[in-house]
Amino acid sequence: MFGRNLVFWLGIGLILLVLFNTLQGLQHKGAGTAQDLPYSGFMAEAQGGRIANVTIVGDKAHGNFAGSGEAFTTMVPPYENIVDRLQGTGVQITAEEPKTGGISLFDIFFNLLPVILLIGFWFFMLRQMNGKGAGGGAMGFGKSRARLLTEKQGKVTFQDVAGIDEAKQELEEVGEFLKDPQKFQRLGGRIPKGALLIGPPGTGKTLIARAVAGEAGVPFFTISGSDFVEMFVGVGASRVRDMFEQGKKNAPCIIFIDEIDAVGRHRGAGYGGGNDEREQTLNQLLVEMDGFEASEGVIILAATNRPDVLDPALLRPGRFDRQVTIPLPDVKGREKILDVHMKKVPLAGNVKPAVIARGTPGFSGAELANLVNEAALIAARNNKRVVSMEEFEYAKDKVMMGAERRSMAMNEEEKTLTAYHEAGHAIVSLNEPESDPIHKATIVPRGRALGMVMRLPEGDRYTTSIDKLKASLSVAMGGRVAEELTFGSGKITTGASGDIKQATDMARRMVTEWGMSDEVGMVDYGDDHVGYRPPQISTTTASKIEQEVRRLIDEGYKRAKTILTEKSKDLEALAKALLEYESLSGDDIQALLRGEYKGPVSADDDTGAPPLRSSVPTTAGTKAYS
Repeated sequence: MFGRNLVFWLGIGLILLVLFNTLQGLQHKGAGTAQDLPYSGFMAEAQGGRIANVTIVGDKAHGNFAGSGEAFTTMVPPYENIVDRLQGTGVQITAEEPKTGGISLFDIFFNLLPVILLIGFWFFMLRQMNGKGAGGGAMGFGKSRARLLTEKQGKVTFQDVAGIDEAKQELEEVGEFLKDPQKFQRLGGRIPKGALLIGPPGTGKTLIARAVAGEAGVPFFTISGSDFVEMFVGVGASRVRDMFEQGKKNAPCIIFIDEIDAVGRHRGAGYGGGNDEREQTLNQLLVEMDGFEASEGVIILAATNRPDVLDPALLRPGRFDRQVTIPLPDVKGREKILDVHMKKVPLAGNVKPAVIARGTPGFSGAELANLVNEAALIAARNNKRVVSMEEFEYAKDKVMMGAERRSMAMNEEEKTLTAYHEAGHAIVSLNEPESDPIHKATIVPRGRALGMVMRLPEGDRYTTSIDKLKASLSVAMGGRVAEELTFGSGKITTGASGDIKQATDMARRMVTEWGMSDEVGMVDYGDDHVGYRPPQISTTTASKIEQEVRRLIDEGYKRAKTILTEKSKDLEALAKALLEYESLSGDDIQALLRGEYKGPVSADDDTGAPPLRSSVPTTAGTKAYS
């Protein structure tokens, strides 16, 4: 910063100096203005006695007119003997030697100033093209863009990381090696050169990488995979070399490459073949990872959520020897993550992280942090001093289902149709044994939907059975069936478009990816293929796939119609309750159908809180009318 200020003020002073000298020259020129007189006119004036004096300097002459004293200048032709011709005219003649002094430094600088400015502008443009973090030099295209994070920028340790205990155990020994490498080397152990962190977005891959550096107390270089690749050929490879050189100079240290799939994809898939800039960058990365020893104290950590697209050479032992999976946290992990983020928020006595954790299935660490922040913002908006369970419930619904749009004007007809539509989803869900329990039903517009039925599984689940998928198809068809049974087939609306799209996608995956159709068989006909071509589908097979998708959806439709026909009274009662109360929890709906519902209960009352269950939320009942 000091250097920039110094250059700036030097430039200002230089400009002022140039302006001063220019003005001085103009003043001198104005003060000594003389009449330019042709030589023939000069001789005529001299012969007429109108010249008082003349001073000859080389090939120039200047003097004054007689009487008026006005100055004049004239050029003397070569080989002209001016002294002889002025004899007898009465002109006082003086001769001087021409000045032969050298050119001043200022004159040289002033003449070179345009060139200096041009070169300075060229350097500035190169620096701007190179970016702030690319080494600082004008020719620093190949300098690494890695940023060095230190404790001054916020130290992170394993105490700031929660919900991923297995990943922490895998990476703790990396930190221990950086602190005490002799502990491992005494027994001939060799720490992995690199560790690949794999997991969905928001699970804390960058956070745990910083925590490793924080625990070890070593420098932490961070760079994104996209920072390596530029439009200039060879720049990415040069930046890889420079990054590893920086790492070796600062060893022991950690180099973290985020989104490595941007540069580490399968080679041979690009248009440029082996000459593709991205592939050259990957080749250089592979060479550099082979070029340093683990004893040098440089550990490479990388993160991606697409490990399936990475080149196999990148994952072999000796490069990224260890792959650490960082999954979405389970219910216990979510509770620990909430505890970490709630430390910064003043809480009311009724806030229970365990209850919130059970009601936030499938949330990542970043989403849980956003949930706590939303609850704090809602409490602040309502001028509260502490954040209560009511704010957390509202924030959870906002994150899951979108913000309420109570200002949206709906006429009574649309509101009634929405109530019956959502009631249809809810009644089918309650009467499907394999369906997930209802968390909440609402006809308050949220996000892009006019109404919504949210279902949450009862526990952490990692696979889904065919019966549960068929139950979800029935629930998805419940809204359209409710419209038909209540208002007639001539009154159906576009409100079921989201249901139909979701049901079609689910049925197609059941047939083409999950092998749940006897007619098509257990063959993968999906579109998501990495590293090899998808199978070619014949016209006959495509026809079978469409027939099976149609069959599964029709079966769900028929099942939903049977349930709603038998439970028409429940459908009517729930629709009227939604029109009256707008939002009902799962327990509220159960009590309503039993005839025991007495109105909504505040979320602050633990006995009346909606059922909070965990794992990935099923949103087959989410509706968006158009």
